[in-house]
Amino acid sequence: MSKIRITKQFNFETGHALFGYDGKCKNVHGHSYKLSVTVIGEPITDSSNVKFGMVIDFGDLKKIVKEEIVDIFDHATVFNQNTPHIELAKELKDRGHHVILVDYQPTSENMVIDFSTKIKNRLPDTIKLFSLKLQETETSFAEWYASDNF
Repeated sequence: MSKIRITKQFNFETGHALFGYDGKCKNVHGHSYKLSVTVIGEPITDSSNVKFGMVIDFGDLKKIVKEEIVDIFDHATVFNQNTPHIELAKELKDRGHHVILVDYQPTSENMVIDFSTKIKNRLPDTIKLFSLKLQETETSFAEWYASDNF
């Protein structure tokens, strides 16, 4: 049977700041992120299965990515928990803002690594995460490929 890749795209808004950075991104700012999730597998061959012919139902993939990424990161502000931004994070949380503290510098590169782990852990055994593309602007993005990480 042939291996097939399918891709689902997602959008979410997230703020962040890069502590210690020497440019504008040291300031709190936000992006309209676009996340492309590509998985690979073989289409279901059992004609009695309601998902016959599918690698994975797009709805099932959407549920995983929404629960693990979009619903958590959308309209949140992300800070590295190991920086002085922790004080700003506490102030924002105290004022009712949605803040996420991570153990990494919240760059697109590190976020896409984090997302790959979260998504891989939820996929069925027969489906593998092939790649992720996290676009933070029209011209800037980070990509993660399974083939680069084994």
